[in-house]
Amino acid sequence: MMDYLQTLLAVILGIALLWFGYRLLNGQYRKARRAMGAKPRGAGKAGDPKVCLVCRARLANGELIQTQAFPSLTGGKDKLMHIQGCVFCLEGGRGRSCPVCSAKLRKEDKLIARMFDRSRNRHHVHVLGCVLCRSQKRRPAATAERFPKSYQLSPSAGSR
Repeated sequence: MMDYLQTLLAVILGIALLWFGYRLLNGQYRKARRAMGAKPRGAGKAGDPKVCLVCRARLANGELIQTQAFPSLTGGKDKLMHIQGCVFCLEGGRGRSCPVCSAKLRKEDKLIARMFDRSRNRHHVHVLGCVLCRSQKRRPAATAERFPKSYQLSPSAGSR
């Protein structure tokens, strides 16, 4: 009877080790495949979950958007946030544009957003605009050479 229990325990332990090894190697293979130039899964609509806000590429599980969140100065639940983009648009594979003003963005340009904490792991992001359209509202002449004429503010138009 003891021989059967030891054999059963050895089989269960062997299956568990095989399953653990398979999961470990499969995860490493996926990371390596993504690093070697995985392609985006197509274009999505801005605002959909798992879609890059800058290039509108659909992202797979584990693919993240590069961001920087700054703490709130007033102690509120919202934070200022800079959004650089995903792997596909930061490496130059896709066109980058602002979802607010549709201006073409260079690699170093960022989106400015507000991030609101909702629950434990959920956040709500409201995009305010890119560096170009946010700075143009303050200084129209500073971005005139990089911004289309149809989006430029007239000097008589005041700030809100």
